[in-house]
Amino acid sequence: MERTTTAGDLLQLIRAGQVVTRADLQRHTGLSRTAITSRLAALADLGLLTEAESTATGGRPAGRLRFSPGAGLVLAGAIGRSRIQLAVCDLDGTALVSSSHDHEVSAGADAAMQFVGDEFAALLAQLSPGGQDQGRIWGVGLSIPGVVDIDKGASVDSPVLAGWDGIPLAPYLQHVTSAPVVVGSDCQALAVSERDGHLREVRDLLAVKASTGFGLGVVVDGRLVRGHRGGAGEIGHVKVDAAAGLPCRCGDSGCVEAIAAGWALVQQLRARGDDVAHVREVVARAQTGDAEARALLRESARRLGEVLADAVTLLNPEAVVVAGDMGAAFDVYAAGLRESLYSRASALATRDLKLLPATHGERAGLVGCARLALDQVLAPAAIDALLTR
Repeated sequence: MERTTTAGDLLQLIRAGQVVTRADLQRHTGLSRTAITSRLAALADLGLLTEAESTATGGRPAGRLRFSPGAGLVLAGAIGRSRIQLAVCDLDGTALVSSSHDHEVSAGADAAMQFVGDEFAALLAQLSPGGQDQGRIWGVGLSIPGVVDIDKGASVDSPVLAGWDGIPLAPYLQHVTSAPVVVGSDCQALAVSERDGHLREVRDLLAVKASTGFGLGVVVDGRLVRGHRGGAGEIGHVKVDAAAGLPCRCGDSGCVEAIAAGWALVQQLRARGDDVAHVREVVARAQTGDAEARALLRESARRLGEVLADAVTLLNPEAVVVAGDMGAAFDVYAAGLRESLYSRASALATRDLKLLPATHGERAGLVGCARLALDQVLAPAAIDALLTR
């Protein structure tokens, strides 16, 4: 009896590189040749699949099945507190055109999302000058700081995004595309950006974003963990004794962010009379050898490592990936993390633990946003629903 393996399932196998020929599909799925032919034809009609003749000699050549990333586009937008990164990507998540802008989001969702929509339109025009066909847009992936209501596609009470709470973001992009809009947190995007990076080698991973604030993306057995209300990974607001009584930007006090996050480091420097505006300036100084900046980053990492140690002991990941503005000074920051992380986490949890830089550096957020969209719009159920329509 044939297994109920759909066209969407076959596409997933081909995209993952698990099969390359029709014979592979038969062996893997148990489907008949007729059933496979029908399903592959449907995928080819969508432009998602090509079949090229193998160069092998002897006997009848076997066609090699290949996913066609040029069959459409996805839009990716990483929206941070002070910077917005945007890209138009193919269906492999490769950026075709991109841009980065310093842009404060504290004024509210209306101004920022109008800017995002207009910039997406400009990038699409740049990709296809003169108004030619730009290609089908399959989806949009957006990331924002803090907790996200996935079903609503909206921020949930984020201290960074005042005035954004509960506002769905998809309607702001209707003048650009009617494609599905997937919204995730910046740390979730960071974690999934490692699909073509460290997650090829490990199955359990924590992705730390050390930037203006702190966050954690959690991957267990290859799957992103979001938590019951999407709040998994809010590590910056774990209470620590060293921050007791200190106000945090979340409105509470005693959070590790209040003594170690980028915004706290900037406050410390400004209190000493140093006219610094963003933690990126501190990182730039550290990268040129400035002793004070390096000491600040290392101490920030030690403080974060004290909290991260509990997550490592509980989840036992194989790797911790360090990203974000402070993660750009990886050697300095990782050294600070090691000091507290390895001394406070269990010996078992740290025995094989690796500290690694983010595969895509400062573009990790954009890469992750594209993957958030692709995971949804190219999922087997989505492809099968499209074929049914």
